[in-house]
Amino acid sequence: MTAGERRFAQRLETKLEDDYLCWYDIPIGQSMRHPDFIVLHPKRGLLILEIKDWKRDSIQVITKTDVTLLMPEGLIHKRNPLEQARQYAQAVADMLQRDPQLVFSNGRMQGQLLFPWTYGVVLPNISRKQFESTDLGEVLEPRRVICQDEMVESVEMEVFQKRLWDMFTVSGYGNLSLPQMDRIRWHMFPEIRIPEKQDELLNSATEPVGELPDILQVMDLQQEQLARSLGEGHRVIHGVAGSGKTLILGYRAKYLAKVCAKPILILCYNRILAKRLEHWIQQKEIGSKVNVHTFHAWCRRQLTTYHVDLPEGNGERDGYWDDMVNRLIRAVDNKLIPSGQYEAVLIDEGHDFRPEWLKLVVQMVDARTNSLLVLYDDVQSIYHTKEKRHFSFKSVGIQAQGRTTILKINYRNTQEILQFAGQFARQLLTPTETDEDSAPRLMPVSAGRQGPKPLLIKLPSLQEQARYITKQLKAAHQDGMPWKEMAILYRHWDPVGKTINNALTGAGIPFSWKDTIQFSEKQNTVRLLTFHSSKGLEFPLVAIPAANMQADADTSNEEEACLLYVAMTRATRKLIVLDSAN
Repeated sequence: MTAGERRFAQRLETKLEDDYLCWYDIPIGQSMRHPDFIVLHPKRGLLILEIKDWKRDSIQVITKTDVTLLMPEGLIHKRNPLEQARQYAQAVADMLQRDPQLVFSNGRMQGQLLFPWTYGVVLPNISRKQFESTDLGEVLEPRRVICQDEMVESVEMEVFQKRLWDMFTVSGYGNLSLPQMDRIRWHMFPEIRIPEKQDELLNSATEPVGELPDILQVMDLQQEQLARSLGEGHRVIHGVAGSGKTLILGYRAKYLAKVCAKPILILCYNRILAKRLEHWIQQKEIGSKVNVHTFHAWCRRQLTTYHVDLPEGNGERDGYWDDMVNRLIRAVDNKLIPSGQYEAVLIDEGHDFRPEWLKLVVQMVDARTNSLLVLYDDVQSIYHTKEKRHFSFKSVGIQAQGRTTILKINYRNTQEILQFAGQFARQLLTPTETDEDSAPRLMPVSAGRQGPKPLLIKLPSLQEQARYITKQLKAAHQDGMPWKEMAILYRHWDPVGKTINNALTGAGIPFSWKDTIQFSEKQNTVRLLTFHSSKGLEFPLVAIPAANMQADADTSNEEEACLLYVAMTRATRKLIVLDSAN
């Protein structure tokens, strides 16, 4: 920011109420026009402002279209800032008028926007007296100009706001609704759009849109502000399932890919999630700058790249992967493998990482940028739970103090699914208060999206459950749901996964499982996944067989409840849970 822009931003922050939305230096729409400030108010309307730190003596010649300035480097030619602001505002208005829900549908105003819009200029270094003592008013309409003495810290809120709204030529339109405000944001800022399906998460948001649906989804204001304000340093986002953590990670990765010099690293624990993230990154054509790996695959690649011996045996041997991690830790400590390899590291599902893994990864961030983003939800922590009871971010080198954000609103699940899943994880969802250096347990808050009630079906045998599931999947497909929007999640392969596998094969339903799962548009198959492998994913229809057979002698009841909660919250629209009638 220039000094004048900074002062004006401070006035907006202190002189406007909380129902104003303000953006600074954000490109608009597909044309990527770049106004200095955008101000939106549900009753007042939309205002586009250009800020110019010019002094009166610097202005040599100014017309309605151009200005010549005398600067230390010589004469400079610029556009008239008022004309510049007018063109930006007109372009935004033209774009928004194409949305039927943002214009009058009949009457003398038919086709015109439901809200007023205008534009203006701020001159932080020219007083009103100086302005009026020149002929600037002939080319800069006086009521569309805010001068130095009208934006001082001592100015009254009402006086400051009056200067803003005197720029409007019309008023009295009524209040914009929240969905209308979101539609305005959806059009102005394609990068905050949320697609209806997760497959489209990182697809190009600037592609032309055909017929607009009735409901357009965008990041909520907290998500947008968080995504835009992520800067250098360590950042931790605690978010409940379905709160948009991966959406923010994708936004961050796309931004960093534009400005980075060194590679960017995205890590997660789950192989299937890594596949999906890698597919998204390749679609965005930033794969040359952004590397996506599971933690263990990354460890192996580090050892082989720097010619450090791998452990004996293979991944089937007990302790093999632990040995691999320990070898990498020792190699980094002994300077056999360099630290600071990445300009930024982004960790999805950070709650699945052991403390020593996080400590290792922190060392891989370039000290120049110190850019680390960790996404965390303690409720979904399904690995190594006992080891992380007394975990603190400080103990692994993550500087979380003053850099944490909490996202509590669940947008993925319908209210019915979220309430149903919560019945199986009441103890897990009891909120815990912690300081910023620890991981809190968060109670998810429903976004209020409604849907069908989850089905809890009791059948005598696993074979009957499998037959019921295949009938439900076929019926959904006949109703128009693609196979790839369905998933069957199971806890154990034998007998549950094996029985379902055989039932799908016998019913002629296309499905993918384990390494055959891909996320290309060509693969239209039902996904057959373990609870663990489903983490980070979502599907409109999810079926969970043998819910009463989930107990595992090697895990605690709490971990089983966590796993079942994770599985249930993968469903975005329809959830079917089956157990035995016996």
